[in-house]
Amino acid sequence: MQHVTAHPDGILAVDSGYDRPGMAAIHLVIHRGRAAVVDTGTNASAPRVLAALAAAGIAPDHVDWVMLTHIHLDHAGGAGSLMCAFPNAKLLVHPRGVRHMIDPEALWAGTSAVYGAERAFALYGRLAPVPAERIVAATDEFEIDMAGRRFRILDTPGHARHHICIWDETARAFFTGDTFGLSYRELDVDGRASVLPTTTPTQFDPDALHASIERLMSFAPEAMYLTHYSRVTDVDRLAADLQRLISTEVAVAQAARGHGVARHVEILAGLEQIVREEAERQGWTLPEAEVLELLRMDLELNAQGLGMWLDRPVTKETATA
Repeated sequence: MQHVTAHPDGILAVDSGYDRPGMAAIHLVIHRGRAAVVDTGTNASAPRVLAALAAAGIAPDHVDWVMLTHIHLDHAGGAGSLMCAFPNAKLLVHPRGVRHMIDPEALWAGTSAVYGAERAFALYGRLAPVPAERIVAATDEFEIDMAGRRFRILDTPGHARHHICIWDETARAFFTGDTFGLSYRELDVDGRASVLPTTTPTQFDPDALHASIERLMSFAPEAMYLTHYSRVTDVDRLAADLQRLISTEVAVAQAARGHGVARHVEILAGLEQIVREEAERQGWTLPEAEVLELLRMDLELNAQGLGMWLDRPVTKETATA
């Protein structure tokens, strides 16, 4: 299949079809005739997942788990639809996300506030609820055994307070959602990946994100499977780059003056300059205009997230998120 990439250890990356090719991956883990789905894309992604499973010889009733790294809709918008298709599956989601899977109205309202209702509906469609009895809260250190293949859940705030990463013991790799940033294949240079942070609204917390990345690296992973986009290796180098760039983006935000639109424009310009400097550092071959267009939506959302972080009142919850 053109939109499916086979990786080692029974892992398939399915292009979700979200926004553009190579933007968001849904990962399938196939082991001894059973399967788990990590992140779901949107409602429109469901036929791609079902086709990839069928091509791999996995019937819908042999899918045991749908695991969500977090509940942003490019990762979780199709969860309800896929759970309808998988009669025996359980949905694994951070405890903060459970109520939003049961009743997605508040989640939809938050997404509409970021994108606008018309754009949000075009991107994600109508969200389907998941029955409470089919949901498992993914608490920190929770473990799953799928036909002898073990997964371990880590609570990894920073991108969002409802974010987990999933350790696959067999692959010695994490499914990282957005915690390990973005790594688009268009920016690879002779197979060498680059990485950029994602600081999107509304719960970005740089200190927590730094700590979450350090915790992932303590496992000495051989690879990371990012939603945006799929498998990367050389993770020590990428982790160092990611930590550096998080700090740089935070510095840009803290240096911005004023409020509202003017500050947002200044932060966005600073993020674009970071991209230009990173293009030179990493030797990206795409022309500057193409790089900025590739990252346009990410940079806009990052600027929004940094602005919200600057304006967030310090409370007990935000201080310990």
